[in-house]
Amino acid sequence: MNSSNPFKNFKADIPASIVVFFVAIPLCLGIALASGAPLFSGLIAGIVGGIVVGAMSGSQVGVSGPAAGLAAIVLTAIGALGSFENFLLAVVLGGVIQLVFGFLKGGIIGYYFPSSVIKGMLTGIGIIIILKQIPHFFGYDADPEGDFAFLQVDGGNTFSGIVNAFNAISPGATLIAVIGLGILILWSNVLSNKGKIFKLVQGPLVTVAGGIIYFLVTQGNETWGISSEHLVNVPVPEDASSFFGQFSFPNFGAISNPQIWITGFTIALVASLETLLCVEATDKLDPRKRVTPTNRELLAQGTGNIISGLIGGLPITQVIVRSSANIQSGGKTKMSAIIHGLLLLISIILIPKLLNKIPLSVLAAILLIVGYKLAKPALFKSMYKLGWKQFVPFVVTVLGIIFTDLLIGIGLGLAVGVVVILIKSFQNSHFLHIEDKSDGKHNIKMTLAEEVTFFNKGAILTELDNLPRDTFLELDVRKTRYLDNDIIEILEDFSLKARNRNIDIQLISERGNIENPESFIEFFKLRAKSA
Repeated sequence: MNSSNPFKNFKADIPASIVVFFVAIPLCLGIALASGAPLFSGLIAGIVGGIVVGAMSGSQVGVSGPAAGLAAIVLTAIGALGSFENFLLAVVLGGVIQLVFGFLKGGIIGYYFPSSVIKGMLTGIGIIIILKQIPHFFGYDADPEGDFAFLQVDGGNTFSGIVNAFNAISPGATLIAVIGLGILILWSNVLSNKGKIFKLVQGPLVTVAGGIIYFLVTQGNETWGISSEHLVNVPVPEDASSFFGQFSFPNFGAISNPQIWITGFTIALVASLETLLCVEATDKLDPRKRVTPTNRELLAQGTGNIISGLIGGLPITQVIVRSSANIQSGGKTKMSAIIHGLLLLISIILIPKLLNKIPLSVLAAILLIVGYKLAKPALFKSMYKLGWKQFVPFVVTVLGIIFTDLLIGIGLGLAVGVVVILIKSFQNSHFLHIEDKSDGKHNIKMTLAEEVTFFNKGAILTELDNLPRDTFLELDVRKTRYLDNDIIEILEDFSLKARNRNIDIQLISERGNIENPESFIEFFKLRAKSA
């Protein structure tokens, strides 16, 4: 890609931006509703996330906007701080703190999440998208779009919402959703290979257009019509003054309130973590395997949150739902994210009434496809083949996301991943080879791994203590590049205790073989200094 020419991939970026635009509309509105914030604040965050963060970010395919993972924090904070204006000040401060994180090179944290957890995150989000869209698909919209937590803001949970949906099916919404899903599958699997026009005009655009036409044709029909509660609900201003009246501004007079600073730091920390996780996941999905500079991403997100907070928007993170929709739709560069933000801005100014004719069930059909592509059954099979050390953290992450929320699910997967690393480290600290007996002694060779840390203390100590009397031990450290001081102390102590058990030790090192215990201890002292 020629980064100096942002318009080079317009043929791919424009269709992708339209798909992301349609995905973003209900999510921006739904997350604002789930957060207890004005609906317009979600749209502001989507616009700033697209245009400002999209322009500043080093990610070519990531898309930023209001995040479901912050909805619970926002809902609690608005009530605790006393007003939405006070909360906006916390958003601005959160953005400033994110800038500090970026300047301090805090983005490196993103590189320390195991691949199994990142894949589990993608799969878990895919499954939760599918589960959350099933009610909307059938015209049951009690829980707002964008509420991805297991315990929903409507008082139910993910599975009770599905059960309730089957007891309250809207025929019109369901019919157009089924037709829309058929169009999407036909477009993706058949028509996209029939000509350039089917790649330029994306299936989701045709599906949404069909949904609007269906609503207009069936309007007023009691059985097959779609009522207003099953449609997108963008605020419609009466004139220019009422449009600008929707903007809110932070109350800087509350800056001395310590609770606002605590909320700002919480927003910065959670938003940064969610962004870094999404960056890792998005880079894995990127067909070109480009690597996003994480510190630059924190600076972009911080700037976006400052601007969003200043004009009445929700906190912003990079979000995997919109990012994956962008990648799946063929987005090549950051222009698709920027254009989607411009489309949001233009549409809420010029055509809010047209947007409010889009059935939510049609958008649910689009998101179902996005979810399926993230959580294909084949991925479970491939992760299982990699062994339990990859599969267990993967499954725990998936289940955690489904039954709690995004951040808790990732935290559970990461915790299990750390335990797996400890177990793996315990097992791989050394290799024990038992050889033939000679001269009445056991000949045993122990080869230490390349890196041996305090995690390996238990394993090595156990093996040394279990050595029988009258043993000849060959301790091979030729491949060992790092020996933790804890391990050196264990080996020093053992070299002294070995005499009482008639255990002879020969140290095999890159400097030659060492058999004298005093030389043995001296060798490890030198190792300790070099380490």
